[in-house]
Amino acid sequence: MAQEREGTRERTASGATAASRAPRARLDQPRPPRRRILPEWDPEAFGRLSERIARFIGTGRFLVWMTVVIVVWVLWNVAAPRDLRWDEYPFIFLTLVLSLQASYAAPLILLAQNRQDDRDRVNLEQDRKQNERSIADTEYLTREIAALRIGLGEVATRDWMRSELQDLTKELQDGHNGHRDHGVFPADRSRGRDVDDR
Repeated sequence: MAQEREGTRERTASGATAASRAPRARLDQPRPPRRRILPEWDPEAFGRLSERIARFIGTGRFLVWMTVVIVVWVLWNVAAPRDLRWDEYPFIFLTLVLSLQASYAAPLILLAQNRQDDRDRVNLEQDRKQNERSIADTEYLTREIAALRIGLGEVATRDWMRSELQDLTKELQDGHNGHRDHGVFPADRSRGRDVDDR
């Protein structure tokens, strides 16, 4: 029994010292920023630059300037004195430069296309939400118009009121003329089209 107590004391003591050695991370404070070995860059700025380059590559101005550079390169390396030439006839260095330019142009164009696809996707999503709102508004207005039509069916219209007033006026005139002789007042006679129709 005494040996068990000593073993638990040793375990708790070693556990307490291990917990006190390791620094506890506080959840109420942000972590300090880590130092990065690799350089950081802004992906938006890089994307904007790639779009600018892709737009320039897709213009006629780029094709004209590239043609001028290649023609000047070839003419210089054919017609210039041998000491001033830097790329002899098979133009291997020109081929390397053009392949390097193509190897950078293709990913930049793809990156610009991906950014455009992302923008198109966002625009399509916004258009879809706008269409859903328009459909919901149209359905709501359709229901409201149908409710108004139903409500108007139960409301007395001007023509109906006019016809009712004309009928009452005619009854009053007929009753006044017909009852004058008999000594019956129009108030004693039951009024209304519903009573006559019965």
